[in-house]
Amino acid sequence: MTISGFWACSCVLLSSLAYAAGQVTVEVTQEQQQFLAGEPLKVAVRITNLSGQDLQLGAEEDWLTFALESREGGVVVPKLGEAPVTGVFVLPSSKVAIKRVDLAPYFLISQQGTYQIVATVRIKGWNRELTSPPKSFDIIQGAKLWEQEVGVPKPPGATNSEPEIRRYILQQANYLRGQIRLYLRITDPYGKPIRVFAVGPMISFGRPEHQVDRFSNLHVLYQDGPSSYNYTMCNVDGEVTARRTYDYIDSRPRLRADPDGNITVVGGSRRITPEDVPRPNLGDSTEPPQPSTNAPPVGQLSVTKPGL
Repeated sequence: MTISGFWACSCVLLSSLAYAAGQVTVEVTQEQQQFLAGEPLKVAVRITNLSGQDLQLGAEEDWLTFALESREGGVVVPKLGEAPVTGVFVLPSSKVAIKRVDLAPYFLISQQGTYQIVATVRIKGWNRELTSPPKSFDIIQGAKLWEQEVGVPKPPGATNSEPEIRRYILQQANYLRGQIRLYLRITDPYGKPIRVFAVGPMISFGRPEHQVDRFSNLHVLYQDGPSSYNYTMCNVDGEVTARRTYDYIDSRPRLRADPDGNITVVGGSRRITPEDVPRPNLGDSTEPPQPSTNAPPVGQLSVTKPGL
């Protein structure tokens, strides 16, 4: 083969690879646009394959990587590690793969402001990197409503040593379209976040009630509608162990502590909802239909047709 013939074949090959790569797109999506620092930063990466051939992905550890930077000055956010996206799979042509990841543990984001995420997919055998358009989100500041330090309960049989300390912090955050959300931040004594999560939407004029029981569980009761109240209980690890809804009918619901340090809700009328924790018994005739969800848990992969 002549040199000119070699270059002609190379150009055809590169052109076909570029065309195929153009038929594979990468997009980052999020269910919300605003987050508190330390809150789970969940993203979904959509990989659409219209190349006419099946793609094998996930064989290399760095097949899917992420980069974050601040939009104010383009400062790159320090990376604490690579998000776990392991697992080999085949993406058939005309299909969409969706990989869900929580990026919060892998990037050092501490300042409020606007940031953007870029995902890069490396396709083995093509020697190509496909980059998503930047996806913007905001880190916002929450207003502190209350905080208290508590000791972590010892397991049965443990020695009577100095207890480990946790700090409960209730925060209020203003979201888009005037929505207000109540957040719970749990930290160690030095302020390192253990868990940050949204308890739920809250009306602007409501003031949450909060009490800690004898097991160091936090009980929160707050108004989330004109006549409805949300009750949530969580432990020192940030696990929600109870969630219920009460309506203000003949009396307003409120928290009450008994002499033994147990906390209960008195007043109001409980209303069964799909969001109850624990969920109502299957045999309970008052149980509402279970909410449907098509989103697999963070870290799992789903493959669908384009447009779904």
